[in-house]
Amino acid sequence: MLKRLGPSAVEAGAVDSPALFPAKLEFNAPVHGTWNIVHIGMLVPEAHQIYVCGVNCMRGVVLTAAEMAARDRFSCVVLKEEDITRGTVEEVTYEGIRDVLRELDARGELPPCVIVFPVCTHLFLGIPMGRVYRKLEAEFPQIDFVRAFMDPISKRRLIPDKRLRKVMYDPLEALPADESLVCLLGSEFAPDADSDLRTLLAAGGKRLTSIHDCATYAEFKQLGRAGTFVSTFPNGHYGAQKTAERLGRTHLELPLTMDYERICAEERELCEALSLPLPSFDREMAACDEALNKAHEHIGDAPIAVDAVAHPQPLGLARLLLTHGFNVEEIYLDGVNGEEADVLPWLHDNAPHLQLSSTILPDLRVAPRTRAQKTLAIGPKAAWFCGTGHFVNLVYGGGLWGFAGVRTLARLMCEAWDTEKDTRDLVPRKGLGCVSCI
Repeated sequence: MLKRLGPSAVEAGAVDSPALFPAKLEFNAPVHGTWNIVHIGMLVPEAHQIYVCGVNCMRGVVLTAAEMAARDRFSCVVLKEEDITRGTVEEVTYEGIRDVLRELDARGELPPCVIVFPVCTHLFLGIPMGRVYRKLEAEFPQIDFVRAFMDPISKRRLIPDKRLRKVMYDPLEALPADESLVCLLGSEFAPDADSDLRTLLAAGGKRLTSIHDCATYAEFKQLGRAGTFVSTFPNGHYGAQKTAERLGRTHLELPLTMDYERICAEERELCEALSLPLPSFDREMAACDEALNKAHEHIGDAPIAVDAVAHPQPLGLARLLLTHGFNVEEIYLDGVNGEEADVLPWLHDNAPHLQLSSTILPDLRVAPRTRAQKTLAIGPKAAWFCGTGHFVNLVYGGGLWGFAGVRTLARLMCEAWDTEKDTRDLVPRKGLGCVSCI
């Protein structure tokens, strides 16, 4: 007998647990602005990615490489059912990767770095990938082999996204440290030019660098000169910490946030750790208040929807807007991360009718996607679910770090309110902000 799975939205006043919705069947909305492991691996300049899996899993990664016009940096080794039944998976994996590299070498295109992605099958069968890598490294000593994994089903291992954000930096070596150089790790987006991260470092005579500044693999390897590593995106913290430990460097975890108090705490931590002059927090907060108040005057009491794709702390973002008079009616998210658990009680008491809406429950497949009023969305999923073309096309917080990020968000909200976007064209695009041939 068919059973209804329960409501796809709950009011903040009724929430008493970070687990908002049951784990059931899932609906996948056609909104793909986030980056996947193909996009992330392509950040390593001149690297070549090789995926070793069955054709069913290969489809998505192949399409991603094609969509971002990077097929020349991407290869596949296809596993077949008979490879499993005959016990030849290890042999096919090694020989397939070797053949790809020999062909690239014959064309004069041997890459300095190869990111290899085994899959769940290798785990199930206990394939000794260490032995495969040792044989490849012996035959191609001029190549750095990065040991990635496409294993999305295991609950006890790092998800592929987090693992890749760590192993992609494994080729970095502990070069003589330049204490004036600070390196950002684990983020798809370089901080904006006016980001507090850049301005604070510059005020103390230091410079920010990241993988985004590297045009060649040789330049990428020079990131090992950084005296300090920082991370701002949640899925990048683990990799940045492990890289810093391996290289004997300091790591500062400075999560993206829109909360004034947390911004002050993070900027104070940064300045104290690196002996930078402290900014005037009162002046910075006043400037943010002014920008948000002007945006509120411009947008008025129009309904606003926020989603967790736009920012890793959507509850905190909603609280910031609510405290500045904005009419935030809905947040699209499927759970509350630990960094935001303390925001739930505030929403419970101060915005009890705020709708917390799932993005994956099956009912959403047929839910209405129109709104009676002109609606402003912050994030591509909120835009799609609300059926609005007035949205801030932001993914993973972009480069909006610190108080400058708050002011930039206020500006982007006004621009989105004034200019309608083609939602149907924009939100299906993968890897917002990366190179795309679409």
